[in-house]
Amino acid sequence: MFLLDGKPLALDRAFTHAGVQYPANWLRLASPAERSAIGITEVPGPQPYDQRFYWGWTTSGTLIPKDHDQLVTLWSDQTNTTANTLLSPTDWMVVREVDNGKVMPSGVKEWRQEVRYACEDKISVLTLTKTTDELANYVTYTSPSGGATTDYNYWPQLNSTPVPSGSYSSSVAGATMLGGDDTLSFSSNSTSASIGSL
Repeated sequence: MFLLDGKPLALDRAFTHAGVQYPANWLRLASPAERSAIGITEVPGPQPYDQRFYWGWTTSGTLIPKDHDQLVTLWSDQTNTTANTLLSPTDWMVVREVDNGKVMPSGVKEWRQEVRYACEDKISVLTLTKTTDELANYVTYTSPSGGATTDYNYWPQLNSTPVPSGSYSSSVAGATMLGGDDTLSFSSNSTSASIGSL
């Protein structure tokens, strides 16, 4: 980072000093001696930090944490949102089961419960943290093996998202979509369209 009169200079931006206008590329093209001649010094730039958890650095070089309680609330809400996003593509199967008694596949039901358990576990750990550093370490930690259930970012996976079952077809712009038994298939040059019961 370049400083002039104690103020940072941005690369590729023109600046004026002692009545002289310097072009935007001057800092890149000037030699260290030329920069030093007008009083420009180069110092290490600020260390990066995770803006999700910290406000920045103090002058002594320590991180300024954001409020821990607010972060617990924020990340708990985010965890619920993630779980709901994962579950929403299979919500129709729950409605269908209640509506006409067609039971969803056991694998889907088990996966949905695993997602809910994972959500509860993550929120429990977030709530148990005492400091912003602890919360940040939990959220950002990734196990060396990857995909460990202790990782905040790990969620149970469903191999494929089923589509509504039943016998139906629909034509759009010459392409036909056929469905049945939780599958979809497509064919072209069809003009028919029909919908069966789900």
